[in-house]
Amino acid sequence: MKRSCCIALALAALLLGPAAARAQVFGQFTHAQTVPVNGHLFGAYLDASENFFGVLTQLRLSFYPNVDFGFQGGLTRIDFGRSDATAVRLGGDFKYWSLRASDGAPFDLAVGAGLGVDTGDRINVLMLGPSVVASRDLSIGSSTPVTPYVGVGLLISNLDVHDSESTDISVPLKVGSEFRIAEELRLIAEFQFRIKDDFNDNLSFVTGVNLPF
Repeated sequence: MKRSCCIALALAALLLGPAAARAQVFGQFTHAQTVPVNGHLFGAYLDASENFFGVLTQLRLSFYPNVDFGFQGGLTRIDFGRSDATAVRLGGDFKYWSLRASDGAPFDLAVGAGLGVDTGDRINVLMLGPSVVASRDLSIGSSTPVTPYVGVGLLISNLDVHDSESTDISVPLKVGSEFRIAEELRLIAEFQFRIKDDFNDNLSFVTGVNLPF
């Protein structure tokens, strides 16, 4: 009963207060399971779409059971048609692992929230909002070689691009999988669908590595 109340309160807080700070505003990159207490994870990713190409790194860590924090940074090249621009990307997020498949749930579920910025020459974009991600380990024999995941968020963006200011509300959907090559080497592939996003491309593909340590 106590666990159910905590989950309900967490969901309500995220849905009603997006300004609190979506896990990873630039993508999902990981499944619902959090980093173990005192554990760490380093990630490096390539993000490509019609008008964007970027490199992003991430560090995740945990100080408390079922909760982890992520810090992201990187660069992205933006094609505006008549001109190109380079933007710096910085972000942070937290994630709470609320349901466990190992406890009998049909899948792992995590809720979270995040904050991110794109900043460059005549480009300033502030993004924040809540998200939820579900995943499930797929086992073959005694190993777990792949973990597919689906994440969805509500992203509020304040845009100041080429002296034009606006506010945008979008619904990013992330569908991907993490492939466990070894205990400390995991590959990820992710498609991102950005519904009603006035700044980013509607579809992008991300690939990279996650390195727990």
